Amino acid sequence: MITSRDNELIKETVKLISSAKFRREKQKFVAEGVRLCRDGAESGAEITAFLFTQTAAEKYPQDFRLISSKSEKIYEVSEKLFKQISDTTSPQGFMCLFKTLDKQTTSYKISNKKCYTALENIQDPSNLGTILRTAEALGTDGIILSKDCCDIYMPKVVRGSMGAVFRVPVIIAGNFTEYISQLTKSGIKTYASTPHNAENINDIDFSDGGVMLIGNEGNGLKDETINACFKRVKILMKGRAESLNAAAAAAILMWCMQS
Repeated sequence: MITSRDNELIKETVKLISSAKFRREKQKFVAEGVRLCRDGAESGAEITAFLFTQTAAEKYPQDFRLISSKSEKIYEVSEKLFKQISDTTSPQGFMCLFKTLDKQTTSYKISNKKCYTALENIQDPSNLGTILRTAEALGTDGIILSKDCCDIYMPKVVRGSMGAVFRVPVIIAGNFTEYISQLTKSGIKTYASTPHNAENINDIDFSDGGVMLIGNEGNGLKDETINACFKRVKILMKGRAESLNAAAAAAILMWCMQS
């Protein structure tokens, strides 16, 4: 049983939870909780280490057996130590270290007739996690992220996605504007969501699929990114609200694409 924070695995785990740079260096991330660990195991993601408490193993025996069988190594951790390293307010006693998933611009190609969502400079991990979860629920075919979005492997993102991070195809585009420009030039219909000089989203025919772009929470899409798109679209709103939360806007836009 591991009981000390000075244990090398524990120190690595704590740093993986807190540091995006360290996650990139080690090519690992942490998922905590019974459901997330199970989702990762069932998805086929590589588990390098499974940390658990005895109480959790006894409370969730089927999940414990499944996750253990998919893990390279398993470690029992004391209840006290698990609470100290946990990133949640009510720890369930399961935590997995996963190898980062293959999410690159070159590994996944955009296809005609399918619907994708592209996010530029989304900074709130709760928004990103919610968008991933909504994308899966609505049947979006994939997510494109600019490299300056918050880290997809941040614990809040992973938790907010409710396991969608393991299942939704994600592209991380190095040069986001150029990537969108190339899609547009190749005949893919790219739509910039913006309130300026835009068409009503309800008037657009999405039968040919396309890519819906959503920008930063405070500033929206960059001008050069908007100009790289096939068309501008907006959500008509009533009342005095000037804008929607990024995750709420994304949900409406994704639903319109799929309906």
